[in-house]
Amino acid sequence: MILCCGEALIDMLPGATRTGKDAYVPHVGGAVFNTAIALGRLGVRTGFFSGLSDDLFGRKLSAALEASGVDLSLVRYSSRPTTLAFVHLEQGDASYTFFDENSAGRMVTEQDLPDLPPAITALHFSCISLIPEPCGSTYETLMRREHENRVTMLDPNIRSAFIADKERHRARLRRMISMADIVKLSDEDLAWFEESGTGDEIAMRWLNMGPKLVVLTRGAQGAVAYSAIARVEVAAPRADVVDTVGAGDAFNAALLAALSDRNLLSKHALATISPDQLQEVLEFAARIAAITVSRSGANPPWRDELS
Repeated sequence: MILCCGEALIDMLPGATRTGKDAYVPHVGGAVFNTAIALGRLGVRTGFFSGLSDDLFGRKLSAALEASGVDLSLVRYSSRPTTLAFVHLEQGDASYTFFDENSAGRMVTEQDLPDLPPAITALHFSCISLIPEPCGSTYETLMRREHENRVTMLDPNIRSAFIADKERHRARLRRMISMADIVKLSDEDLAWFEESGTGDEIAMRWLNMGPKLVVLTRGAQGAVAYSAIARVEVAAPRADVVDTVGAGDAFNAALLAALSDRNLLSKHALATISPDQLQEVLEFAARIAAITVSRSGANPPWRDELS
């Protein structure tokens, strides 16, 4: 089982009333939530760890996860409010304004960390749940506790408007990069780190920090993956882009699913993955992301849609 660790929230997406006035429409979302949904739809055994509210929105989030086959036995429930993210779309690209104070997800503490059952072989971490306290420290502690014995994946998924202390967050992400087996990030995320050198040079430096795979997505220019023995590049499949909401999260899920399908989701297998295997995995992830951007909102495909 893959355990997705992090936020679930409500995306308030732009819409219109019946009379044509501007409005915001609530949709279930959150980067880690989206990845869990996508994994479940791809038929991978998936669990979710976060704080969820028992309010109206929290119940919608729980129902959506269960509908995609995600196990919620490790979720911590409370009566705190659900995080809201108001989404602004410009030419299909999304930016966000968050309302997160005292939310069910943010207030997860280290005392809430569960003992993980042996069935969980991999953990995924991402996005805004790594920024504020106390939840940021909670997820970092979970990664530190588990990374030596289970595969860990990190997607920094930068939301710069939500980051009050850039240097502090960069320091946390660098610590987590050193503990991760897989690091995936976009070219925009990479630029945020403000490191010297080309993407190739930075990826090789990061591999020396500890990861076995570094994957860089570049939108319409495709994606490139790096290991100690290979550099593999794939083009982005042709897609009629509606918006990019959830595309990177679906890519994460597909990457993990493809590795799992091929019995490559172990520390040894990741360290010895062949260029041909890496190519197959990357092509599958790009395909799932392309399907997702062709739809409105974060709506990744089910496995039976792929035939």
